[in-house]
Amino acid sequence: MAVLPFRPTPFFANKNRAFWRLQAAGWLGAMLLRAMSGIANGVELSYLVLVVISTVTGFSITLILSVIYRQLINQRPLVTWGVTALVLPIAVGLYVFVDAWVNALYYADAAGGVASRFIGLFYIGLTLLGAWSALYYAINFFLQIEEQNDQLIRLENQATQAQLAMLRYQLNPHFLFNTLNSISTLVLLKQTEPANAMLSRLSSFLRYTLVNEPTGRVTVAQEIETLKLYLEIERMRFEERLRTSFRIDPAAEVALLPSLLLQPLVENAIKYAVSPQEAGAEITITAQLVGPNLRIVVSDTGPGLQNSGNDNRFAGVTFDGGEQVSTGVGLANIRDRLAQAYGEMHRFETMEPPEGGFAVLIELPFERREPAAVSPALRTPALAG
Repeated sequence: MAVLPFRPTPFFANKNRAFWRLQAAGWLGAMLLRAMSGIANGVELSYLVLVVISTVTGFSITLILSVIYRQLINQRPLVTWGVTALVLPIAVGLYVFVDAWVNALYYADAAGGVASRFIGLFYIGLTLLGAWSALYYAINFFLQIEEQNDQLIRLENQATQAQLAMLRYQLNPHFLFNTLNSISTLVLLKQTEPANAMLSRLSSFLRYTLVNEPTGRVTVAQEIETLKLYLEIERMRFEERLRTSFRIDPAAEVALLPSLLLQPLVENAIKYAVSPQEAGAEITITAQLVGPNLRIVVSDTGPGLQNSGNDNRFAGVTFDGGEQVSTGVGLANIRDRLAQAYGEMHRFETMEPPEGGFAVLIELPFERREPAAVSPALRTPALAG
């Protein structure tokens, strides 16, 4: 598909330039209309001089009106319309007086003076300047409303991004504390190689967490690689008790999803399925395309919701002896992130499979990152064979 060498800009992107364009086009159109009307009535070509003088007069007076209206438009309505009602008749009277005086000089031999011509031409001046004033206020009020709408949209986007950032940065501090404690224990036991490996993986995971934009999206393949990095850290703590299985459809690997969306789900599964059971549990991550949607399922073979304490996994709250020890991120955090990012165009369900355990199902609209367009000037020409 051919790409235009330029990008069209909105007409009112530059208000000053738009004003002069409309000003010139409007008065030029009025001059042509009046000239064509005179020619159609059989007047002499010298009559066009009167039309040009009248146009220049109107053009100049409306420039003065624009300065006055610009000061009035942001005032209280009573001030705006009250002063306009006083200024507009004065401007019309001045415009019509000049027009009538020039006409009286041109038709010096004809009957009727300036006063009679003033009355006869008054409706033309009132129509032109009245229409000009109405258009000036209408266009500027419209632009103010558009600016307010744009500002409201920007504020809503900023609020959404701030909320997404807040939700993304609510990492469970106990994961970090437990990992650092594990590293400390390995160091005390002089197991430097495992400690160094664990520290390196923690550093890579935190770097990914901090570098990526909270509102950014990554591919399923990137998310799975980061998830494996997190699981390697946790596996050094739980060893064979933590078992994982990945069933990723190759077609789903390019699909986009919010960054670090799956890590809290796996963290919840570790906390409520692997940790409380002596034999541990298996966590399965599945991703596939279902029609126009990306479906992701994170399931575990833990006790599910049989234990009343596991109800806290929805809120990410853990208690020890009646004392709250972890706020985590919980499944409610994931639900909020999806609602912020996709509105109603997503599905989030928790379930207990018939074979036991606990599962979270997420469906998102399938999106993929478009390849960057290459400018024709940057393409390397083929070598002649």
